[in-house]
Amino acid sequence: MLRFIQKFSQASSKMLKCSFPVGLRASRTDTLSLKMSLQQNFSPFPRPWLSSSFPVYMSKTQCYHTSPCSFKKEKQALPARSPSTISYITDSPKPALYVTLAGLIPFVAPPLVMLMTKTYIPILAFTQMAYGASFLSFLGGIRWGFALPEGSPAKPDYLNLASSIAPLFFSWFAFLISERLSEAIVTVIMGMGIALHHEFFVLPHYPNWFKALRVVVTLLATFSFITTFVVKSIFPEKGHKRPDQV
Repeated sequence: MLRFIQKFSQASSKMLKCSFPVGLRASRTDTLSLKMSLQQNFSPFPRPWLSSSFPVYMSKTQCYHTSPCSFKKEKQALPARSPSTISYITDSPKPALYVTLAGLIPFVAPPLVMLMTKTYIPILAFTQMAYGASFLSFLGGIRWGFALPEGSPAKPDYLNLASSIAPLFFSWFAFLISERLSEAIVTVIMGMGIALHHEFFVLPHYPNWFKALRVVVTLLATFSFITTFVVKSIFPEKGHKRPDQV
């Protein structure tokens, strides 16, 4: 019995000695196989199967458009703005320009003299109003002269000829109420404004340079009349009276 136990223990020790190297070798083999599989899966160098399929994936991804969409509307070209009427004053003939500037002297001189002397002179204000009323009659005559020639774009019809009489009525009424000088000046200003409106919108046949001159004359004449009102309200009245008050 004792001999049997000794033999059994020797046999078991031999089995343990033989199984340990085998297990160690097996574990090393498993470790090497795991390492090889990891290298194949996570290697930074492309494998043949990966390199062969890479262009296919690239060709698929190139089909997609990844740039941001643009929703901006195309800017439409705006039409060029027409130049203002007063800009045509440089196209006016030299004689017409110089005569028009000289014709502004009776409008500008009376308030300028009163400002220099710091006094309101009724006779100068009356001459300014009288010249403005005469200028209204002149505007009506211009319309007649423009409509009468055969080749004129303005025909001698009732509209053109009757409209040319409107400034004349304002001129006549201003002289009629000249005893009230302020009201007469306001009447002249209204007549100039209505005449300018007719020439621009009702009877637009004048050349552009003439319209530019008309705008300049109307603005300067109105400004000179307003200056006369300011002088009358600020400075004392001196000098000669009007002819009907002497």
